[in-house]
Amino acid sequence: MAHKVLKLLVIFFLVPTWGVAPAANAADSPKKEGIQSLITETPEEGFQLALKLSRKGVTETQGDREVLHEGRADYAQSPDALIQASGVVAVHFQTVAEANNYWRD
Repeated sequence: MAHKVLKLLVIFFLVPTWGVAPAANAADSPKKEGIQSLITETPEEGFQLALKLSRKGVTETQGDREVLHEGRADYAQSPDALIQASGVVAVHFQTVAEANNYWRD
């Protein structure tokens, strides 16, 4: 079950990177900015942060992009996998929302 969730998270969150050529080596790649805070101005920013946390979880767990992309066609059409991925995002969003006191008055 966890393997299916990981596979779905890969398709769900890495689709925007399709067609982007990888850098020649790690030294040529700009380092992506890490998570600095869970505090956001708006719920929408909080949701975007939840998505970022979910993506980072997948890419930090499996650093090999080729492995991340293998089998994509098998799980890309799975409603159960999509629902599970949404659940992961929801947990992250709940955490961000709580950190922001549900976006103070």
